[in-house]
Parts: sequence; C-alpha cells; structure tokens
Amino acid sequence: MGFFGREKVEAKTHEQVRLMRVAGLLTGRTLDLLRTEARAGMTTLELDTLAEAHIRDHGGIPNFQLVPGYRHTLCTSVNEEIVHGIPGERVLADGDLLSIDCGAEVEGWNGDSAISFVVGGPEAARAEDLELIEDTEASLWAGIAALSVGADLYDVGAAVEDSITDAGRRRGRRYGIVEDYVGHGIGTSMHMPPQVPNYRVQGRGPKVADATTVAIEPMMTLGAQRNHTLADDWTIVTDDGQRAAHWEHSVAATSEGLWVLTALDGGEARLAELGAPFAPLD
Repeated sequence: MGFFGREKVEAKTHEQVRLMRVAGLLTGRTLDLLRTEARAGMTTLELDTLAEAHIRDHGGIPNFQLVPGYRHTLCTSVNEEIVHGIPGERVLADGDLLSIDCGAEVEGWNGDSAISFVVGGPEAARAEDLELIEDTEASLWAGIAALSVGADLYDVGAAVEDSITDAGRRRGRRYGIVEDYVGHGIGTSMHMPPQVPNYRVQGRGPKVADATTVAIEPMMTLGAQRNHTLADDWTIVTDDGQRAAHWEHSVAATSEGLWVLTALDGGEARLAELGAPFAPLD
C-alpha cells in the first residue's frame, strides 16, 4: 500500500480512555465467550446471535451494526477468508481456522478486537495453522509494544513486519502480510484516522500523543497476501486458497505506558514478557 500521509492522531483525556476500557472489556469478554462456545456443528450465524445477546445484555451496542450496509455483530472468517466474513449458515467443522472480529459501543465509546483459533482445539489442527495463529498474535504484540508517546506511529507496522518475518524465517516459510487492510484510530467511532499499517512504510508518520487510542490488527497468510472480494461485497479471501489469521486489540498509549483496552488483563502479562510498560488508568 502507498504512503499514508501525516494523518492527525486524536488524543483523548485519561477519563475518556477509562470510558473506552468499559467498551473494550465488553468486547474482550464477548470474544472469550465465543472462543469457549465455538464447536463443530455450529453455524457462524449462531455465534453471531450469541455475541449480539451478550453485548446487549451487558449494556452495549454491537458497533459493527453501525457500519452502513452491515447488519451483523461479528465478522467470522473461515480458513482462506482473511477478514469481513459474513455470519450465515456455514457449519463449522473440526480443524477450521476461524477468525472472529467483534466490536462493542458503550455510552458512545468503542472497542474493537479480533482473535483466531482452530475449531476443535489444537488436537484438531494442522501444525502450520497453529504456527500461523501463534506468529500472527506475536506480531500483534510486537506492534503494541512499539507504540509509545512521542514515537512515530509507523514504528508499529515496522515491528509487526519484523516479528512475522523473523517467525517465518524460523519456521522455514515466508508469511504473507496483508497490505490492503490496516489498523485504525478508535474512540467515539470504531473507525477513525489515522490508519495504522501492519508493515514498514516509507516516510514519517504521525507522532503518538498522550492518550492516543488505536486498533492494531495484523492479518497474515500462509501463502501470498494477494486477495479478492467475494460476490457478497464483504468477504475477503486469499487468491491462492491458503489460510489466513487475524488478531486485533484496541490500545491506549499514555506517557506512563500502555493499556490494552480489549485484553482482559489489560495486556499486563504479554507486555511484561516484552519488557514494555504496562500503565492502566483504573
């Protein structure tokens, strides 16, 4: 993808970040529920119904339904589907690589997060799928750890790219880094400027201000990253039919450190592993 330009980073107050944590926690807890409930024989629409009920029962609004032309709570992308898979009558099977993207709005503030896992658990999975999932999640956390007040926002994408490239080298393969879909700012809307690429970008990016909130979301493929949109005008699939994984968190950066708004522990454990500062505002 080309040069993004010097987009403005909208900073929040610390109180606004605390309000975003409420939406982030509801999003994270919904995904945790779905990971537990997903099993062979379920349809992706059944997962969507479960997610909507959980969000609404806990005082939230499914913010994907606020996107013009989209009426579901989730995006459920299976196997070669990279992102934006529409929930429907597709029946899940053991061994399917499932990526679930979910968001919630609470009192006008938004959370957005995605996870990938294999239906039926590791024992039902292909080894390469488990490695793709693990390495994509690790690249997400590398990108999060690179987010820092005063730094260049594009440091995030460089860290994501370096992480997945190094992982591929260790595995003896070359992962595809999807370039057509990137992260974004988040706050009073789910999708806001600036764009947050998942790869190294030439030129200088926006500077990260205190209380910046962004959604970082790498999408990686086992084969080439080239992709196309299905006839439903939403679902993005790999051209070569190889599988894809997608991970995302909404993150706040303050002068004290990082708070992963959609992680149940705020990101404390993974940030400690990476030596990155954990700085919750609660």
